[in-house]
Amino acid sequence: MAEMQRAEIGFEGGQVVSVRLAEKELGGLRNAAEKEEGWHDLETDDGVLAVDLGRIVFLRIAASPQTIGFSGD
Repeated sequence: MAEMQRAEIGFEGGQVVSVRLAEKELGGLRNAAEKEEGWHDLETDDGVLAVDLGRIVFLRIAASPQTIGFSGD
């Protein structure tokens, strides 16, 4: 199974959607947002999410995986 990354998609008007995406989906979204308009389907951890590319104002990608509890560092 592909490793999932946390990302937040921000839209005009202030709405933010938090999703978990495979790296391939995340790259596809970024490429589509830079070049296209219209609807784009994303395969997320929770199912398919359709987003309007023309309304995206930011894409925040988590810097590192979150851990629970104590780390070995």
